[in-house]
Amino acid sequence: MNTYDLIVVGSGPGGYVAAIRASQLNMKVAVVERAELGGICLNWGCIPTKALLKSAQVYKYMSHAAEYGLQVEGAVKPDFEAVVKRSRTVAETMSKGVQYLLKKNNVDVIAGFGKLLPGHQVEVTAADGTVTVYGASHVVLATGARSRSLPNVPQDGKKIIGYREALTLPQLPETMVVMGSGAIGSELAYFYATMGTKVTIVEYMPRLVPVEDDDIAATLARCFRKAGIKTMTSAAVEKVDVVNDKCVVTIKDAKEKITEIECDIVLSAVGVATNIEGIGLEECGVQTERGKVVVDDFYRTNVEGVYAIGDIVHGPALAHVASHEAEVCVEKIAGLNPEPVDYGNIPGCTYTTPEIASVGLTERACVEQGREVLIGKFPFTASGKATAAGSRDGLVKVIFDKQTGEWLGCHLIGDNVTEMIAGAVMARRNKMTGEAVIRSVFPHPTMSEAIMEAAADAYKECVHL
Repeated sequence: MNTYDLIVVGSGPGGYVAAIRASQLNMKVAVVERAELGGICLNWGCIPTKALLKSAQVYKYMSHAAEYGLQVEGAVKPDFEAVVKRSRTVAETMSKGVQYLLKKNNVDVIAGFGKLLPGHQVEVTAADGTVTVYGASHVVLATGARSRSLPNVPQDGKKIIGYREALTLPQLPETMVVMGSGAIGSELAYFYATMGTKVTIVEYMPRLVPVEDDDIAATLARCFRKAGIKTMTSAAVEKVDVVNDKCVVTIKDAKEKITEIECDIVLSAVGVATNIEGIGLEECGVQTERGKVVVDDFYRTNVEGVYAIGDIVHGPALAHVASHEAEVCVEKIAGLNPEPVDYGNIPGCTYTTPEIASVGLTERACVEQGREVLIGKFPFTASGKATAAGSRDGLVKVIFDKQTGEWLGCHLIGDNVTEMIAGAVMARRNKMTGEAVIRSVFPHPTMSEAIMEAAADAYKECVHL
């Protein structure tokens, strides 16, 4: 029987990082993967979605070229098939990159479906049905998640689809209803609307992107309306009937009013479901709770030598979270002393136009906790860089503790703000106060100086408002 120091089940951003880090720490490692290397994020999530959104951004720029003093001969039209093809090429390129990294780090790749067996063993069923059992001192489960399907609106993969099908539709639909306005729903709604689809978003909560700060959500709602995207909040899809190749969507709002919308495609973006079925958890006695594996701060399950990371455990279902959990988990296995993940300082990003980026507490959360705070805001309408770029939508909002100056939250919506949030994450980790932010010299003209300006606004020192 083949034996390893560590076997990782799943090669997503948690799994492949765990495997490579373990190899760096001189372990003999194998990773089990039944599909493409890199997992959902790389192949069917984060990366191909960003490729689609880049095409949408370029199309939007070209459509507004005259506003920048440029003449474009003839009408600019999207080639939907070519846009999708480029997205798939980007994903395939990155998957090959993961394959290279695993090979470079001497990680064995075992193709097939992995199932945990008692006694630190992993049973792998290959595509041809061949079953092989491997042994390991430690097993890390990183099996990820899939699109969640509601019982009353089951996905059929053709008319009622999840994010995976949304990345490879054969043609651009004329009309679409998007269920859910989280990152996945909002990003794909924006992409399709920019390509020319008439899009309606149905959100169960009272506002779009409900995990974000209220001011950010309100700004996105205005931008979506300006982009021609219809939004219905405090509303739920009751059912979808497919009639004559059309979807008839029945929607109920908070006042019990029923609305019917006819569309070509319904995209279900109401969250994800963990991939924990059939992987041996019950047989091995691994504890689960509400669809997730129960682990401690170092991702140890209740079964000695078995660990779990990523979407199948507590915490945000984000690629960068899974990768960080992987490093903490493996370093603890190796006998090092890693610092547990600080889930209060995890950045979140949504790649609509304008983009959203945030970290820490929202204003609403601060109020609920009874905190006394200082709040500063700086709109990009007052930014020279944003005005020059023709991207004036959005703002920066910062929240500080009134007594201590602790940076409690940073919330941004605007052009390229996902590249700006890392500075706030590092500053919060290093206990930087509001006063220290103000006294730091930010380059001009940049979008990032709006963070300093917002901090100055919180302390009533802002010069440019």
